[in-house]
Amino acid sequence: MTGIVGHEGSRLDVQVIIGVDTHQDQHVAVAIDQRGVRLDEKHVPVATCGYEELERWARSLGQIRAFGIEGTGSYGAGVARFLTSRNYTVIEVNRPDRSVRRRKGKSDATDAEMAARSVLAGVADATPKSGEGEVEMIRMLKSTKDSAVKARTQAVNQIKALVVTAPSELRETLDGLTTAALITRCKSFRPGRLDDPRAAAKYALRSLACRYRQLSKEIQDLREELGRLIRTAAPALVEAFGVGPDSAAALLVAAGSNADRLRSEASFASLCGVNPIPASSGKTNRHRLNRGGDRQANAALYRIVVVRLRYEQRTQAYLQRRTEEGMTKTEVIRCLKRYVVREVYSVIQRPNQILEKAA
Repeated sequence: MTGIVGHEGSRLDVQVIIGVDTHQDQHVAVAIDQRGVRLDEKHVPVATCGYEELERWARSLGQIRAFGIEGTGSYGAGVARFLTSRNYTVIEVNRPDRSVRRRKGKSDATDAEMAARSVLAGVADATPKSGEGEVEMIRMLKSTKDSAVKARTQAVNQIKALVVTAPSELRETLDGLTTAALITRCKSFRPGRLDDPRAAAKYALRSLACRYRQLSKEIQDLREELGRLIRTAAPALVEAFGVGPDSAAALLVAAGSNADRLRSEASFASLCGVNPIPASSGKTNRHRLNRGGDRQANAALYRIVVVRLRYEQRTQAYLQRRTEEGMTKTEVIRCLKRYVVREVYSVIQRPNQILEKAA
């Protein structure tokens, strides 16, 4: 078929879907048309020049309908941002499941073609996060803070383990101390020359105590910066009852900078893993709990509900009423998490508007 030639030699009667399999140094793209016919394959470097080359190649094949990209939150973040800035439709594609890979094999070109076919079939239809603005800044700082908290916990656990195995005269001076007192005591050690196990234990404990203090300072600085960014990005969210900086950060990161990509409140509930999923078969008609979604956002919702159950009278009254109706506390918490999602969704759509607290 000979199509009408348009801009840069593209055929205007051909709609092109491009699937991109992303890697650290090179992306592999495969193009198919609206009927699913494989058109061409392209390898481009991971750089702006490579993204521009990908765009020119895709335009030469026809009218670009969409790009389906794997790993838009990691290796594909750069090319996804580039194409979005050029006003192309970018769809986030999950990697093929194991059954498909067993039948069709595994290669970069195969994965790219499967990504394109997922977009064509409508299996993949999620808009990726934009990776820009204050929410992206919050994501980076939150990730850094979380790793620092984990490292600090490892440091204090290692201190306590060393105390257990330290020489008895040293262990007796440290037994029974609180964590804060233990860190202070270990930091004050002067081991001197390392010529016996007692001196080595003091040296190791002092090193770990210094690490703990340094990480604590780093965590405090990151929390202050996170609080400032969150108050700027969504002041209404941190004003809501029971929503602390960590929970607000997790929910904002889950929604992304382009929260308008969430089509409805139900889509945000699905993203957070608090929507019921049909699980009917035969004569059974029921739903089950969604075990997917963003688990950090789900945990943030749980923390908010626990705080409200303890301190908010409206939520306590709701728990009592639903318990009298025969629901368990676990089931009530699931309902409350769904209500919190409704409130949070309203806030992230209008971040500067203070909303009434939901329960």
